[in-house]
Amino acid sequence: MQIIHTDKAPKAIGPYSQAVKANNMLFVSGQVPFVPETMEIVEGGVKEQTTQSLKNVEAILKEAGLDFTNVVKTTVFIKDMNEFADINEVYSEFFKDHKPARACVEVARLPKDVRVEIEVIAVF
Repeated sequence: MQIIHTDKAPKAIGPYSQAVKANNMLFVSGQVPFVPETMEIVEGGVKEQTTQSLKNVEAILKEAGLDFTNVVKTTVFIKDMNEFADINEVYSEFFKDHKPARACVEVARLPKDVRVEIEVIAVF
């Protein structure tokens, strides 16, 4: 097992790692829309928050030597299912033609009251 960390993604705000490599798999912890340099929530609505969350995922994948084409499963936690289409629009810009398995669930509350959190599992 190997811990993956990059300063180009938000530092963990609890007792967890940004990602863990185990055998040929990478488990990326849920990424919220914090700007890594300030640890503040990105300004704007759900599209901006989704973009920042996915940029954070991308930075962690890159640190491990991977990209979105290595992702096999995502979980998207959202505050309001009415924003599903906006989230999908941004999500598809990052994943393009690559379509990993995915779960998307509406939750009562997310850390710091953000609108979206995204976790991924990738393979080497």
